[in-house]
Amino acid sequence: MTDKNEAVKPSEDLQQIVAEADTGGRKVKGFVGQLIFWVAVGWSLFQLWYASPLPFILGFGILNDTEGRSLHLGIALFLGFLCYPAFKKSSRTSVAWYDWILAIAGALAGAYFLLFYAQLATRPGQPNMQDIVVATVGLMLLLEATRRAVGLPMTVLAILFLVYILFGRYMPDVLAHKGASWERMLSHQWLTTEGVFGVALGVSSAFIFIYVLFGALLDRAGAGNYMMQVSMALLGHLRGGPAKVAVVSSGLNGLISGSSVSNVVSGGIFTIPLMKKAGYGGVKAAAIETMSSVNGQIMPPVMGAAAFLMVEYVGISYTDICKHAFLPAVLSYISLFYIVHLEALKMGLPAFAPGRDRSAKEKMIAWGLGLSGTIVVLCAIYWAAEAVKLAAGAAAPWILGFGLAALYVWCIRVAAKQPDLPQDVDVKNPVLPETWPTVKAGLHFMIPIGTLIWCLMIEELSPALSAFWATVVLMLLMVTQGPLTTFFRGQTSAVLKEAKAGAWQVIEGMNDGSRNMIGIAIATGTAGIIVGGITLTGLGLRMTEFVEFVSMGNVVIMLLFTAFVCLVLGLGVPTTANYILVATLMAPVIVELGAQSGLVIPLIAVHLFVFYYGIMGDITPPVGLASFAGAAIAGEDAIKVGLQGSVYALRTVVLPFVWIFNSQLLLIDVHGWWELAVVVFASTIACLVFAAATMNWFQTKSFWWETGLLLVATFMLFRPNFFMDKLYEPYAVKPAKEIYQIAKDTPSDFPLVLVIEGTNVEGDDVKKTVAVQLTKPGEGKLRLSEAGVTFTVLGDEVRIGTVKFGSRAKRGGFEQGWKVKQVEVDSGSPSAHWVFIPAFALIAFVYFNQRRRMKT
Repeated sequence: MTDKNEAVKPSEDLQQIVAEADTGGRKVKGFVGQLIFWVAVGWSLFQLWYASPLPFILGFGILNDTEGRSLHLGIALFLGFLCYPAFKKSSRTSVAWYDWILAIAGALAGAYFLLFYAQLATRPGQPNMQDIVVATVGLMLLLEATRRAVGLPMTVLAILFLVYILFGRYMPDVLAHKGASWERMLSHQWLTTEGVFGVALGVSSAFIFIYVLFGALLDRAGAGNYMMQVSMALLGHLRGGPAKVAVVSSGLNGLISGSSVSNVVSGGIFTIPLMKKAGYGGVKAAAIETMSSVNGQIMPPVMGAAAFLMVEYVGISYTDICKHAFLPAVLSYISLFYIVHLEALKMGLPAFAPGRDRSAKEKMIAWGLGLSGTIVVLCAIYWAAEAVKLAAGAAAPWILGFGLAALYVWCIRVAAKQPDLPQDVDVKNPVLPETWPTVKAGLHFMIPIGTLIWCLMIEELSPALSAFWATVVLMLLMVTQGPLTTFFRGQTSAVLKEAKAGAWQVIEGMNDGSRNMIGIAIATGTAGIIVGGITLTGLGLRMTEFVEFVSMGNVVIMLLFTAFVCLVLGLGVPTTANYILVATLMAPVIVELGAQSGLVIPLIAVHLFVFYYGIMGDITPPVGLASFAGAAIAGEDAIKVGLQGSVYALRTVVLPFVWIFNSQLLLIDVHGWWELAVVVFASTIACLVFAAATMNWFQTKSFWWETGLLLVATFMLFRPNFFMDKLYEPYAVKPAKEIYQIAKDTPSDFPLVLVIEGTNVEGDDVKKTVAVQLTKPGEGKLRLSEAGVTFTVLGDEVRIGTVKFGSRAKRGGFEQGWKVKQVEVDSGSPSAHWVFIPAFALIAFVYFNQRRRMKT
């Protein structure tokens, strides 16, 4: 991109890349275009209604989960056939007659549960001819829609699972099962909630849509551009400034968007040309933007679509998902920020846009005042809200709503006094905006984001209800920000015009959200075929034997195998479907085999492991779509961009292995604020040092032995327990008969660890280590019962009595009837954090050695 206009606005080719990947390649005008537009808007309105409390308040329009999923898929199939052309040569400006037939048939087949729910309820497991025909047509249409909207690899994968269901008796012994009839397969896949209409589609309809809609509206409101401009103002003048802008703005955009490709294009059209101008080169510039944008999917509170599935699969709240995912996401962005800084140092790049001559002391004071001021304001808002809730009781929501409205009006008044934010960046002659005026020009965008975080984290509302209230606040903002701004600027004649423009922005945002959801809804429906195949054939149980054979019981080899499967699937399967497949097949296997090796692996750690490696498919060649988008902007080879991005991704690739063996990285088993501070500090230093080692540059170019010392220090900071456990036994063994007393004495933030033994479903004698978190203090028997497990104590022998389905104990691997061999409690050994001292000494040695070499 050399022309200024190209840098300001995505080219048609880039827009087409985004459309083909996210929204559908067709852009139809006239009546058909309007029909697609308003159906998409209607879909958003339905999802808003479905997520809101209004159906229950008003007493009508109430849909159960199955009916909601059915309508969700029906609309997705209808729009899928109208928006996604059948072939590359198919028209992008008109809809073929056969696509209309497929769209209508898909809508009816998808909505079959909704249309015939009462009749289907009277014949469970006994489909009639109409059911068989509809299910057959529905599966075929879903597969075709998947081929168009998601890609051929996922379609082929789903077909393979259908073939496996029907012809399992002819498979090798390790995979063989008795097979299923055509009617049994169709009933399981289309007429129950075990297949297409299962958990994955349910999460899509209940959670994912409303968050995608929230992100689309926020971008339409101007929040994406605001975050870009703030990043430019804060960081653009630094050494390698455009690359740092790409990292920070993509991280901020990760708050509102889960699409890697659109993130690359929306931010990359500015940052990639600027990085090339700064001296990074096209390949590195595209790779930096690609990595920054892809990592947006791991940034809470609005993570990629797969994160919402964890709520169902792991059985913890979305708030807890965000808490566990927060530190790794921040570490990933901090280390990428450091990587681009090291690249600037290696290449000798000067400050990009010098002119703000401030001393280091002045910079520290400015950042310190800004950070501390922000913390003070946030704390004041929190304490004021809590005081109102305590004092006002039932009237508190109304008072807080009025206070939020007043805060919003004040923010708009402040923004109105600032010049409008530029909508583009002149890459030939970049002019950095002033920091404070730029920040003040969009403070009101923080209100809907703050509402979402408040509802999720403070009020602990459901993810869907939290997003609903945040979306309502955002819609009001979009309608009123223009009129209020013109009013405060004294342009009263334009108030009505701005109000109409704001309302139209809301409608267009609804269309954007629905178009972004087509592929996700279809992908989750097709993922249900795969999950249904696993549950119908019992493939999950066979995978345990297969993986144990491949890994020979070694947890590290097993994790490497899982990572490899994720990366291979990621070549053609989107992140959400990749996560569903691998998490369904592999997550229980990893936890089980880890337990048999004496290693307690939290279930959330395994699911985040799969999630992270699934995301890497957007980067790794030869099919990484985000890499292709970045390469198109930079005018470089996509394979080279993907390979360079993979090098930058090493710090993200390593983190999942770390938290499997050190769950404190996920803020699990972190006790007290002091330990939290130590863990965060040590993990941050470890990420930075690892980045320096992979770049072979710390203060200057590193010798091989210096890189080796940095890697050793990284390992010590990430795995301090590896060394301490060699010196001291981490657990003391207690007899099983003391389990109730031990459960009573176990602190709420410590797990109860047991070694149990018994016979598994394959008839093998197994011993494994399991753990369960006990909550509020109390009698041991009650605490265990609340965790979902009871015990039978007969003298010295203790056996597991019952394990409640879906409980923490069940997910922790407890098995009914198994014998408790021993209970393991903390041995009181010295903290593993003492290992940090020699690790820091190694880092300091390399640092001062390189500083000395630089002076000479």
